[in-house]
Amino acid sequence: MQSAVRTDLTFAHDWQAEVLAGRPPILPARHFVYPLQVEEVERGALEVLVRPSAGGDFLATCALGFKDPIVPTGIWSAPDPKEICAVAGGYAYMIDTSAPERFTMLPYRPVLNVYPAADANLLLFVGHRSILAWGAHGEAWQSPKLSDEGVTVNAIEGCTLHGLGWNLMTDKETPFALDLESGALRTP
Repeated sequence: MQSAVRTDLTFAHDWQAEVLAGRPPILPARHFVYPLQVEEVERGALEVLVRPSAGGDFLATCALGFKDPIVPTGIWSAPDPKEICAVAGGYAYMIDTSAPERFTMLPYRPVLNVYPAADANLLLFVGHRSILAWGAHGEAWQSPKLSDEGVTVNAIEGCTLHGLGWNLMTDKETPFALDLESGALRTP
């Protein structure tokens, strides 16, 4: 069972998008597959019809990472109004809607959660051990290791993220605070 498809449009964006139930029988003139080299992309792929404000609609086919309800699937607006974030079973793709051949597949496989941090103008991607922040000009920072296995985000207050990370040596959840402007740890 795959997780429900999420949509979060926290950030202003220069596009409209529709998550399709499947690949349309007739493909639009512009069709992009992410990542470029992938086997069996059709099986469980996220199909998103993107309509940039400047025109040039296209279909984005995003390869599925994991078919597990614990990992996210959906679309998010990003700090750069031209970018769309598509996540398919924990595989995250940042796509430039003005030039869809330009994209970045994030290194976390899987992304376990996605959080907009509007006050910091960042889109946050939570992995098993750390957090990656994406800003208006691409990757802003990656946090230091926050957990040996499993990061929990408790709150985002202004430019501070509060969370818990599991410590292998103590077998306990350890609180942390992360400065969203730099990615540095603060005293919780």
